[in-house]
Amino acid sequence: MKKAAIILNPKAGNETLVQNITIIAKKLEEIYPHVHIEQTKKPGDGKAFLTTHGQSYDLIVGAGGDGTIHELINGLAPLAQRPTFAILPGGTCNDFSRALGINQDPLKAVEQILAHKTASVDVGCWNDDYYFLNFWGIGLITDVSENIDGDMKEKFGRLSYYVSAAQTITNYTPFSIELRSKEQSYKGEATMVIVGNGPFTGGIKPFFPHTDIQDGKFDVLIVKQPSMKLLWETIQSKFRNEMPEHDDIEYFQTDSLEITTTPQQLIDCDGERGETTPASLKNLKQHIEVIVGDFPLQ
Repeated sequence: MKKAAIILNPKAGNETLVQNITIIAKKLEEIYPHVHIEQTKKPGDGKAFLTTHGQSYDLIVGAGGDGTIHELINGLAPLAQRPTFAILPGGTCNDFSRALGINQDPLKAVEQILAHKTASVDVGCWNDDYYFLNFWGIGLITDVSENIDGDMKEKFGRLSYYVSAAQTITNYTPFSIELRSKEQSYKGEATMVIVGNGPFTGGIKPFFPHTDIQDGKFDVLIVKQPSMKLLWETIQSKFRNEMPEHDDIEYFQTDSLEITTTPQQLIDCDGERGETTPASLKNLKQHIEVIVGDFPLQ
């Protein structure tokens, strides 16, 4: 008998998801006769459930925002036998669900799950114990995330990241970094480093519009000096669907890299913070099977 588990963050911002979770579970029973709903009560509950029970399910459905999905991938990625993973978007940005072409309406997203179109996608791993789907970053991107006002995020959504960047960029102090990879190395000052796995950050594609989440490669962006001009060019490049060109930007691709900084930098990983540099990163090519919608993205 096929088994599925929905891991729901009941505090997810999308009320449609939370209010219709029983209807969604009933729909899933068309393919999975046994559907379990696991509601988390605190951070870490979803990962703990997967560590203990993940291998006994055929499908794990993450129902929540980017924080929930980040936690679940950290429970799924280390498993020896990994179930198929699906996402019911429940947050503000829902970055990885967008990368998979999943409809942002949970009731339409469940129909995509029932269609069961799958793909194997890359997962980022750093310091051998932590995993990410969207991005790993230090510097300005971490400060931008910390400085976003909750009311501003509610009112302006994805645009709030740019507003916060404009506020943060005026008094940012660079740090020293040494970055090493097979393809390229860099030693000097930087204000931001982003290691991208997925194309979306904050619900848009400002940095890596053409990234491929199946090629086993990270997109690495080093910003040496920030400026309002660079911020504006980044915004414009989003609409042109291309990487901005600027003297203060270094860009390359690699499957692994080492990063040390002075002073230590707080790490932002898919919007979650807490650990600091140094860091060793590697790309786990096509590490997990996921349910996709309109994929690959055009």
